[in-house]
Amino acid sequence: MATTDASTGTPADDPPHGPKKTSRAGRDLPAAIAVGSGIGAVLVATLLLAPRGWVAICALAMAVASHEVVRRLREAGYLIPVIPLLVGGQVTIWLSWPYGARGVLAGFGAMVVVCMIWRLFMQDKRSDGGAERAAPGNYLRDTSATIFLAAWVVLFGSFAALLVYHGAGWVFAMMIAVIASDVGGYAVGVLFGKHPMVPTISPKKSWEGFAGSMVCGVTATTITATYLAGKTPWVGRCWAYFSC
Repeated sequence: MATTDASTGTPADDPPHGPKKTSRAGRDLPAAIAVGSGIGAVLVATLLLAPRGWVAICALAMAVASHEVVRRLREAGYLIPVIPLLVGGQVTIWLSWPYGARGVLAGFGAMVVVCMIWRLFMQDKRSDGGAERAAPGNYLRDTSATIFLAAWVVLFGSFAALLVYHGAGWVFAMMIAVIASDVGGYAVGVLFGKHPMVPTISPKKSWEGFAGSMVCGVTATTITATYLAGKTPWVGRCWAYFSC
């Protein structure tokens, strides 16, 4: 509501609003809850009504994640063979349907070989903006980054897809472990976080939050692996350390 300047009788401008407040963890919490709830509802419905649809969800998420990481790496100067990476990722995860883990490993190995050969024929721009040169520069650096990306996104994503073939309970156990780890780390970090882990990279992450993430993740995974996946508690704890 506008106010009136007493000396001139004219409306005075409202004082400018201050900067929008954010949480200590640097997140828009209501938006994060809304998005997470929507995605969670879709995943739960898929696992209950059409469990094999989990593979399609993993394949879509893998493609989006691979494209995003490739974009970031290219901004940093890396030359990544994106076409064989994206196509090979889809081939790898869909081979899990008829061939299981063997199909995933075979697809991953073939994708790595194709990416290495593809990078040999990619032209590299000179740093001074001149003409392209035939010899591939930074080949070892770029192929190492490509293989790391393939293992991080494609291989691990394919392993997540493989869980559904053992029953939806395995997928629910993994999802609950990730949610518990994230929520525990967020809550403990906001309430008790005082010692940053890596201030120059992620100043909001604290050692207290990391401890909360591990405790909540291990506890949730031990319980869910026992009662949803039908495994013994020690298997659940081992799985928790891998998931968290």
